Amino acid sequence: MKPTNLYDVLIIGSGAAGLTVALQLDPSLRVALISKATLQGGASWLAQGGIAAVIDKDDSAEAHIADTLAAGAGLCHEDAVRFVVENGPGAVNWLIDSGVDFTKEEAEGNGEPNYHLTQEGGHSHRRILHTADATGKEITGTLVERALAAENVQIFEHHCAVDLVTQADKSSRKIRCTGAYILDINSGDVELLQAKSVVLASGGASKTYLYTSNPDGASGDGIAMAWRRGCRVGNLEFNQFHPTCLYHPKAKSFLITEALRGEGAILKLPDGTPFMQHFHADAELAPRDVVARAIDHEMKRLGSDCLYLDISHKPAEFIIEHFPTVYKRCLDFGIDITTTPIPIVPAAHYTCGGIVVNTKGQTDLRNLYAIGESAFTGLHGANRMASNSLLECLVYAQAAASEINQLNDKIPQPDFVRPWDESQVEFSDENVVISHNWDELRRFMWDYVGIVRTDKRLQRAQHRINLLRKEIQEYYSNYKVGRDLLELRNLVTVAELIISCALQRKESRGLHYTLDYPELAPIAKDTILVPINFAGQDVIINLD
Repeated sequence: MKPTNLYDVLIIGSGAAGLTVALQLDPSLRVALISKATLQGGASWLAQGGIAAVIDKDDSAEAHIADTLAAGAGLCHEDAVRFVVENGPGAVNWLIDSGVDFTKEEAEGNGEPNYHLTQEGGHSHRRILHTADATGKEITGTLVERALAAENVQIFEHHCAVDLVTQADKSSRKIRCTGAYILDINSGDVELLQAKSVVLASGGASKTYLYTSNPDGASGDGIAMAWRRGCRVGNLEFNQFHPTCLYHPKAKSFLITEALRGEGAILKLPDGTPFMQHFHADAELAPRDVVARAIDHEMKRLGSDCLYLDISHKPAEFIIEHFPTVYKRCLDFGIDITTTPIPIVPAAHYTCGGIVVNTKGQTDLRNLYAIGESAFTGLHGANRMASNSLLECLVYAQAAASEINQLNDKIPQPDFVRPWDESQVEFSDENVVISHNWDELRRFMWDYVGIVRTDKRLQRAQHRINLLRKEIQEYYSNYKVGRDLLELRNLVTVAELIISCALQRKESRGLHYTLDYPELAPIAKDTILVPINFAGQDVIINLD
């Protein structure tokens, strides 16, 4: 990589959102795509359940909108929900045209087979397209193939962003984003990539928590970088905890798809007793926040390390055909799900809040876009409904790409920016500081800012985060950066934002449940945090 690299578009993140942007951009644009690991290393690749869209003739956009609004507990932005749902079928058809092979049902007679649609929590209809239980792998794999074949897309695997680069825009008196400093993880070198437009598609921040279904890269990088450069963030108190992750000492972050419950799997206590009927009329198909809290409640009441998810009453052939990934993975740990209940625990799964954007994915910073899990679009409200996230990735990625295509010729080239300077730092021989602080951060976030919260717990977490932030910033200022240090720095920033949002919400709504305020507030409001260097304000520019 050369320090003079100049692109039309820089995309930070290589999951479904980032890949879709890259492929929707005009082929004449020069694009850089940054991947922290391999192109198959993100959360999109691991998505099991599917993508929600109105495909069935008996379903309707209004029903999908109503279901999403209900799941969001009064905080969804109806315009955003309608935008995503109404553009959903088109996005899905683009995937199909790109070669994504969704599971189909057996054709009746000589007719064409229809797509097999499953149902998940919160949905009133079967509207989840899937590829068995490995939908993310199918979608991402297809998009990766296309991206590798795109001559205008340059891919940087094993690279991660350090910070965004900003400059004053003399025409608008605003600050604009013109690139980022990028770390080559293998060589340790930091170089500058400049671009007319920058897209953050870097995923969520579930690695803030000790137990998570997410891959290692989900450290809130985009959210932290955007905040540092003056972008507002919102609703970060709404962390979705997936109810069912495999509980096994050797099973790292393995998700048990919600589609199992959609096909009849039953949650049970250690003695085999079902319990969800006591918490919600829809039992196993209740929204995820209800299910996660019910499991957390029963585990604490019983002092149990885990509970169980049982689908063994279904025919073995059905289980193996519909859930081959879960079946094989559990079998690796000696659990035959056709005969035995699956031990499960809740785990941090999805960041519902993020960087404030409009329906084009634009942030407060000119020429900076955020899409996917790093963005706060208003779609999810206080609780993400199952399988809406992949749909959001696609719809907002297409909208952002369309906007960039229209504006690219009007955007001036970036001005000169100084290369990365590490002349005043040195290699650290105290990396134990990073590992210790990483572990401490994730443990107190799990204990104090988890599924059930109190003001006292949040205040304890805030006190600890203030001490950690100072220690980590001092370390960052004095030593050569590496991936672990950058991720820890970002996690501390996002953890602080999560705590700040949680302390402001004096109610229990959706994914935010506090014992101090168990009731809903009479008016539903977003929690928006505004940085002191807010990018939306006019700046004083020296025109001389």
